[in-house]
Amino acid sequence: MSSAAALSRVLERLPAGLGGALLGGAVAAGLGLGALAVLVTLLWITSPYPDSGPGGALHVAAALWLLAHGVELVRTDTLSGVPAPVGVTPLLLLVVPVWLVHRAARDAVESGPVRQPVRVPVGVRVGVRVAWWGVVVGYLLVGAGATVYAAGGELRPSWLSVALRLPALVAVASAAGVWTACGRPRGPLRAAAYRALGALGLPADAVRRAVEGALPDRGALRGGDIGAGAVGEGGPAANRSGIAVAGRAAVAGTVVLVGGGALVVALSLGWHAGATRDSFLQLTDVWSGRFAVLLLVLALMPNAAVWGAAYGLGPGFALGAGNVVAPLWVGWVGSVGSAESGSAGSAGSAGSARAGLRALLPPFPLLAAVPEGSPGGGAGLVGIAGTLLTWAVLLVPVAAGVTVAWLIVSVAAPADGERQDAWPFGRTVLTVAAAAGLCGVAMAGLAALAAGPMGVAVLSRFGPVWWQVGAAAVAWTAGVGVPVAVGLRAWRTRTPRTASDGSRWRRVWRAPWGWVARVRMPRWRRGAAAKVEVAADGAEFEPYDFLPVEEGVPAWYDDAAWGSGAPPPSPPPPPSDASG
Repeated sequence: MSSAAALSRVLERLPAGLGGALLGGAVAAGLGLGALAVLVTLLWITSPYPDSGPGGALHVAAALWLLAHGVELVRTDTLSGVPAPVGVTPLLLLVVPVWLVHRAARDAVESGPVRQPVRVPVGVRVGVRVAWWGVVVGYLLVGAGATVYAAGGELRPSWLSVALRLPALVAVASAAGVWTACGRPRGPLRAAAYRALGALGLPADAVRRAVEGALPDRGALRGGDIGAGAVGEGGPAANRSGIAVAGRAAVAGTVVLVGGGALVVALSLGWHAGATRDSFLQLTDVWSGRFAVLLLVLALMPNAAVWGAAYGLGPGFALGAGNVVAPLWVGWVGSVGSAESGSAGSAGSAGSARAGLRALLPPFPLLAAVPEGSPGGGAGLVGIAGTLLTWAVLLVPVAAGVTVAWLIVSVAAPADGERQDAWPFGRTVLTVAAAAGLCGVAMAGLAALAAGPMGVAVLSRFGPVWWQVGAAAVAWTAGVGVPVAVGLRAWRTRTPRTASDGSRWRRVWRAPWGWVARVRMPRWRRGAAAKVEVAADGAEFEPYDFLPVEEGVPAWYDDAAWGSGAPPPSPPPPPSDASG
């Protein structure tokens, strides 16, 4: 048998659509790698100091492509000769491979024979598996080649990091793309959640309540299978899933925290505009180098936003081992400012800490915006303004907690809903607590992605500590969100005021003015005025309708005569015309 016939027979035995999925994954990896290679090569061509040939530029491009996937790199050309790790992932670069893999998986499901109806479980399951495996394997084949090629450069990937992070990122992004192509069905997720929680040995009732709360069945909600109050998305608050509402509120709270962190960074850059400009010009004096620095700053802006959120939450971030930048302190922790140094020594230690911090940081625009002192450390108007700006960062977690509470109460007790449809007090508090926990998990993950080592020894810690940021996010969101949610729920479920309540409040409001009127009014008129006021307050207005007057029916009668059984008297004659 010829080789062509053998290859044809092997291809015929492969599942339908696997070849297209493999090609889609390889193309997605090639697009990202090629874009970085073109950019790095362009910068190398325009640079007046090309230290290496085109091979070095391509090695750097491959290393940057792996760094965009969260892979840790190792820099070998250090002054001390000791390899230094580079573990800070530019989050803006991370978006590119995730989007490419997501799109490749979605296109693999939607094209050719792989596409199946969403409500056919068997067909969709086979097509989804083929598309997912094909995209993941095709992408990882290109990734393996890029890893082998980058290992020969000065920035070498860590093999353990490649083995752990690259497949995980590609698998998650591909699964999200396949799920999107299938219309985001919840059936497979529900089944997977049942299997995962059942494997932990949890009670069946607890597993069912947790899964149905997190992933409610859309068909049951739309079809009215959950009882008389079953509605869709806009139904009564009692029928809405608490876990789903908590998830949406946690996403909103995380967005507010990161957005507030970006605002803090922008304000700090404006406050230190001179230092930022000097550091930008100090790095290089050629336009190609400045363009490269600008691109690096843009790629690290999401990282800076997460760092700003960590600063607003309280834990801050580290610029080296033992060097913490937080709202309450800036300087060395442990080695500087010890207890036995005394008060004068503490002041000198704080100043030397700030000086050591500035000497440690390399010239870089984003690092030039790092705060220089703690609240109360400045003097004059500039120091007072800096102190106010420092304390103003606490508004970021407060805004996140208020946002979480507002979104949850808008479902738990809508402003235009009925009082009996509102959630109980305990359910509202637990939902806010669950949203706070999810927000803490999200912020901890972002802090772990935005931080990493930048060298050895002192630079082994660079960025926020993930568990501190997560714990602070939970504490702030729950500490602010629970009281706000309880207050909003109490206000929206309060008992409506009646007419008597309104008149009582009006009397209380008019009491001071009435006292003034009584003082200035003559004594002989006070009694009459009081009677009129009491009568006006005690009067009740009962609306009534005027019945139409028919022809031949009297419109006027005497109540006494009518009640005695006598026929109603005739209406009075019209007044005579005096002129006639």
